[in-house]
Amino acid sequence: MPGNMNKGISARFMNGAIPAALLAAVRSGRPLIHHITNSVTINDCANITICTGAAPVMAEAPEEVAEMVAAAGALVLNIGTLSATQVDAMLIAGRRANELGIPVVLDPVGVGATRFRTETAQRILDTLDVAVLKGNAGEIGVLAGTGGSVRGVDSGGIAGDPIETARECAHLTGTVVSMTGAVDVVTDDSRVFLVRNGNPAMDRLSGTGCMASSITAAFVAVADDYAVASAAALAAFGRAGERAALEARGPYSFRTALFDELAALTPDDLAGHARIEER
Repeated sequence: MPGNMNKGISARFMNGAIPAALLAAVRSGRPLIHHITNSVTINDCANITICTGAAPVMAEAPEEVAEMVAAAGALVLNIGTLSATQVDAMLIAGRRANELGIPVVLDPVGVGATRFRTETAQRILDTLDVAVLKGNAGEIGVLAGTGGSVRGVDSGGIAGDPIETARECAHLTGTVVSMTGAVDVVTDDSRVFLVRNGNPAMDRLSGTGCMASSITAAFVAVADDYAVASAAALAAFGRAGERAALEARGPYSFRTALFDELAALTPDDLAGHARIEER
């Protein structure tokens, strides 16, 4: 990461009581999170939503999504395994969510890898009011127009400064941008939050990006400030990753521990260990 991502002793960090209160609100409110999502990771997304304290539903038939989303606290649109029918369902559900003031989280998985993915992500952004755009550095770089590379559905990185890339994307799209990486960057263009929780093992496990979108949706479902909620969600997930790595022997034991540690994460633990730098 560039040098300006690593601030010294003058760094100002968010009061840990804020992400802790949001985690407590998710646990007490148990919002329903409607997913139209990636078939590769759908079960992981459902279970990580439960571990966060929310309730998942994975309905994507165009005939029912408008009715289903009306009961939800947030909607996740994940383009990881796209089809034309699924895109139709996303737009139907997204329009209904917008009508009802239900926040929409878009995960533009693999955008830039194919024309269909790129055009679909842009169509969703142009058609719907997206509350949070959650992607990796390559995906956000593509949508920002500043240069990003994607190989399949994995990030190939960006050439420029991560903070400026995320801010440019937020400016262009009018959304909160949540860009995951070694240091996560969350911005609404005016404010920037750097989330320094996490463990490298999370990047070596399929589906953690999709899971991060589910957790983000759970947090924005109980919040008015989507940038703060997005940063808090990534801090909670990252903290669970830190705890999971302590005794994991490899990728799959880490995966199991990641679910367990998120389910066991308390607001007090998050209050004491969330590392969210405010810029």
